[in-house]
Amino acid sequence: MARIDINRSGEMEVFVRVIERGGFSAAAREFRMTPSAVSKLVGRLETRLGTRLINRTTRKLLLTPEGAVFHQKALRILADIEEAERSAASAEQPVGRIRINTSASYGTHVLAPILAEFLARYPGISVDLIQTDKVVDLLAERADIAIRAGELASSTLVARKLGETRLMTVASPAYLARMGHPRTIADVNRLNRLGFCYVRASEGWRMMEDGATETISAKSKVQASDGEALRYMAIGGVGMARLAGFSVRADIEAGRLVEILPDRIMSEMEAFHAVYVGQGGQLPARMRVMLDYLAEFGRVS
Repeated sequence: MARIDINRSGEMEVFVRVIERGGFSAAAREFRMTPSAVSKLVGRLETRLGTRLINRTTRKLLLTPEGAVFHQKALRILADIEEAERSAASAEQPVGRIRINTSASYGTHVLAPILAEFLARYPGISVDLIQTDKVVDLLAERADIAIRAGELASSTLVARKLGETRLMTVASPAYLARMGHPRTIADVNRLNRLGFCYVRASEGWRMMEDGATETISAKSKVQASDGEALRYMAIGGVGMARLAGFSVRADIEAGRLVEILPDRIMSEMEAFHAVYVGQGGQLPARMRVMLDYLAEFGRVS
């Protein structure tokens, strides 16, 4: 029979089965080994530990005092291993910490409101929520999942779409009362446009006038690193901003913001995705249930 290399937990399991079954032959049948192979394995274990664990007689096996102590500890260790594997593989009660990197707008308006229900469903999961609108390296940031807006660059990441939202250009009623409501592209160019202080896929706002399309710069005196800061500045009357529809609809309904030239500024849709590093198709249960939850309750429109 070929030599079998067994690790420490495997040695413990064979030893425990020998004691439970009362002999080498019964344990050997369970592991599909020969009795001599089981006997040699226990002998190697005793040699490695430097002590006898079992006193062998022609009729039965008796644990030595050292063997009795080792047997009890081995039982606890094997039970802990089984519990750890069950927890890791269980889809019903996943455990562990999930690190999510998301834009400030998505984190504030979509993810934060649904987290309480998620944590109630899965009490064994903890969440670290890191908010930034800048695209990050998942591995460098130790993120499990990232929520990204806009077109995705080709990469080895796996993406799950969370819907699309219309980009809306907004400003506060007070700002428009002070500066005047824009009616043309020239009017928009005259107003202060709030933008992002890092490179984005689109560096301007596309507008249509007299059948022609023109892109105007979004650069301004005041820029920010996340959409929520731009939203608050727009509400405060600093200027106008172009933001995800789901983040400003409540402000428009409440009269804190007004949409500017919806018939002139081209209606552009921005897609949102949950992206993660593929692991050969085998995701930890904690990530699998989070991705399923986002796909059901974390969609944007």
